[in-house]
Amino acid sequence: MKVAVIGAGAAGMTAAYSLVKHNIEVDVYEASSRIGGLAGTLTLWNQKVDIGPHRFFSTDKKVNALWLEVVGKDYEMIDRLTRIYYKNKFYSYPIRIFNALSNLGIFEAGQCVFSYLLERISATEQDGSFETWVQHRFGKRLFEVFFKNYTEKLWGISCKDLDADFAAQRIKKLSLYESIKNAVLNGKGNKHKTLVDQFAYPLGGSGMVYERMADAVRNSGNNIHLNTPVYRIITNRGKILGIELEDGSFREYDHVISSMPYTLMVKRLTEVPETIRHLAEHLKFRNTVLVYLQINSTSLFPDNWLYIHSTDLQMGRVTNFRNWIPGLYGNEEKTIIAIEYWCNDDEPMWRYNDEDFVKLASDEIARTGLVSPDLIENGYVHRIHRSYPIYSKGYKEILKPIEEYISSIENLSVVGRYGAFKYNNQDHSILMGLLAAENILNNANHQLCDINTDYETYQESFIITKTGLYKQ
Repeated sequence: MKVAVIGAGAAGMTAAYSLVKHNIEVDVYEASSRIGGLAGTLTLWNQKVDIGPHRFFSTDKKVNALWLEVVGKDYEMIDRLTRIYYKNKFYSYPIRIFNALSNLGIFEAGQCVFSYLLERISATEQDGSFETWVQHRFGKRLFEVFFKNYTEKLWGISCKDLDADFAAQRIKKLSLYESIKNAVLNGKGNKHKTLVDQFAYPLGGSGMVYERMADAVRNSGNNIHLNTPVYRIITNRGKILGIELEDGSFREYDHVISSMPYTLMVKRLTEVPETIRHLAEHLKFRNTVLVYLQINSTSLFPDNWLYIHSTDLQMGRVTNFRNWIPGLYGNEEKTIIAIEYWCNDDEPMWRYNDEDFVKLASDEIARTGLVSPDLIENGYVHRIHRSYPIYSKGYKEILKPIEEYISSIENLSVVGRYGAFKYNNQDHSILMGLLAAENILNNANHQLCDINTDYETYQESFIITKTGLYKQ
């Protein structure tokens, strides 16, 4: 059997790595010049940085076992420190009750408590939106303070138009009660990812995991083709024949595992019905722009990353790579931070040049007081097209018939955040890659589209510690 894997990100590399261990012939095609996709690692100014903050955490034994198999002992446990920046104040995240009350002040805190109690008495009618879902869990005022602005920056649409499915996938077990319990117990016994205060991190950066997988694929005699974008998948009577590269060449395969952007993959299939093609046009992705700044200081702020909730700032998240592990910066006496912006193809921001972005990021980070402008020495811009699948309200009704059509193609697997139109973490994508490989190797019938729908349903829970796997 010969398999093509489209995309060298977390899902694609996991699938390829799992297949070559069982002597399956694999070719990996990656449009860019590097391995790792959204979880990749860059080298800038003699330091290593990830493409935004990437923490690995899973409770799935299979996922964790594979991660440890690849990483070995080359990882550290990082104590997570993240905060919310809102109205020139910093709020601990996960929420620390006394910190939040102190920052909000008596009047604002009273409003938050009152709106939460009011919600318990007269619940907000659920209309399928993120806004009503979160208001029901936290009350209207806490929604406005801690959810609304950041969420709308990220997705580019009103919380009224964002599907509640996003909340159900990402924060389904999080509530005000859980947040207060977390604060009182100081994080002990947390299983909810949003509340986890420690995570495993590879010594060579997030991308080290997938670079090692790539080495294993190459060492087994198989191929990884970088700078080689796939144009489309060729089918005949509901069965894949192979792929067509952007240079027009055709390559034959028995199975294709695709993590190319879902909308492009669907619209370019050679036999796709017009109704399916039309539906795919209604699915949209959000873009990310990361502006890396080199700062002439080794002591800025203590957080791994910050969420920027202030309405007067366009940036959404700030990562300080100095606060991860020393292996990233080595002997360098300077700090690299990453400032994230999100935009759509049709927004003016997406057309900014690099100098505009560096100036915007430099000005905004200086306005927070976190970095003195005279310490900023260099800037680098990294653009990611189609980084977030937009969960517009009702998107599942659009996605379902497309998924049913794709599942009817017997030798095609779609995986990853891009490929499956799922807002995946690394562990979701690793699991997709693993199960896609199992479907091929064992003729299994894992439903990949169900991953990251109701994800945390394992009978047994295992986490990674410094000494390996630990059963909770």
